[in-house]
Amino acid sequence: MMKKVCIGKMGFIRGGGAVNWFPGHMAAATRAIRDRLKLSDLVIELRDARIPLSSANEELQTMLAGKRRVIALNKKDLANPNIMHKWISHFESCKQDCLSINAHSRSSVSKLLELVEFKLKEVIAKEPTLLVMVVGVPNVGKSALINSIHRIASARFPVQEKNKRAVVGPLPGVTQDIAGFQIAHQPSIYVLDTPGVLVPSIPDIETGLKLAAAGSVKDSVVGEERIAQYLLAVLNTRGTPLHWRRNRANRETEIPATSFDREVKRTPKSPANSSHSHYIQDVVVNVQSALCVTLLEFDGNLENECDLGNLIDLQFEALQKALKVPHASLEARQIVSKKFVALFRAGKLGPFILDDVPEPAL
Repeated sequence: MMKKVCIGKMGFIRGGGAVNWFPGHMAAATRAIRDRLKLSDLVIELRDARIPLSSANEELQTMLAGKRRVIALNKKDLANPNIMHKWISHFESCKQDCLSINAHSRSSVSKLLELVEFKLKEVIAKEPTLLVMVVGVPNVGKSALINSIHRIASARFPVQEKNKRAVVGPLPGVTQDIAGFQIAHQPSIYVLDTPGVLVPSIPDIETGLKLAAAGSVKDSVVGEERIAQYLLAVLNTRGTPLHWRRNRANRETEIPATSFDREVKRTPKSPANSSHSHYIQDVVVNVQSALCVTLLEFDGNLENECDLGNLIDLQFEALQKALKVPHASLEARQIVSKKFVALFRAGKLGPFILDDVPEPAL
C-alpha cells in the first residue's frame, strides 16, 4: 500500500494559489449567525459527508463548542459507507454527537430530529419556546434539510399554518437571509435556516480544493480544470481506477438523475436506440476504463509531482475521447473538466470521502 501523498503541496496543485470565496453577504451573514447563536438552544451543524472536517466553518467552532450541538454529515449517499462509521466513531471519541444523513430522506431526517429532541429534553421542561439553528458551509444541504423538516412537521401538526419552504438550488450561496420556521407546538420549537458561510481566508490549499470539489465554492472562483486536476490526483494516488477494474464485474450502481445527466445529454451523437440511463452508464464505464488504462500503462512515480502531472495530462486526453469531446474544440479541456467534475459530484464514480480520519490521540 502506497504511503499517503500530500497532494496540496504539489506544484501543479499549489500553483493556482489559495482558494478563497467570501462575498459581501457572507460577512453580514456571519455576524448575524454569531448574534443568533447566543440565543439558540441547540445547533445542527450540517457538514458534507465527503469532507467531514474540511466542511467545518473554523470561525464558528469556538462558539459551537459551547452549545448543544449535533453534527449531521449530509449526502451520506455520496460518501463511502465503509469509512463513514470510522468518522462517526471519531466524533464520538471527541464527545460530540454525530450521525450521517440524507437530507432528502424522511426516515433519515426523522432520526436526526429524534436526537435533537432527546438533547433538548431537559430544556423542554423549563422553556416554552426553543430555538434550533442550522448552520453550515454553502451547498451542504441546509435548505433541503429545512424542507424535509417542514414536511415532517406538517404531518405532525396538520393545523399548523404553512410556511414558505427554503429555496434549494444546485449552486452554493442560494440562501442569503436568515429565516425562521416553526416546527412544533407546546413547546414551540423554531428552526432557523442560515446562509452558507465560509471563512474569509482558507489557508490550506487542499481544504479549499476539497470544498470546491464538493461544490461549496463557486466553480468560477477556482476553475473546473483545477478541480478536475485535483480529483484526478486523488483518484490516482489512492489507486481508485484499479479498484474499479477489480470490482467492475459485480458492481451495480443506482444513481438518481442529476445535472451530469443534463450535461452529457449535450454530447453529440447520443445513441438514439438506447435508454438515457444506459447511455449514462456507458459513459461512466468509458471514463473509468480510460483512467484505469492510463494508470496501468503509467511507469512513473505517483509520489513525484512531475510524473503525476504528466499522467494527469495523459488522462485529460483519454477523458476527451471517453466523453466524446471534439478535438477541434478550443475549449476541449475545460469541457472535459466540467463533465468530469459533474460526474464526480453526482456520485457516478462511486462514493468517496476526501478527508482522512484523524489518528486517535495518544
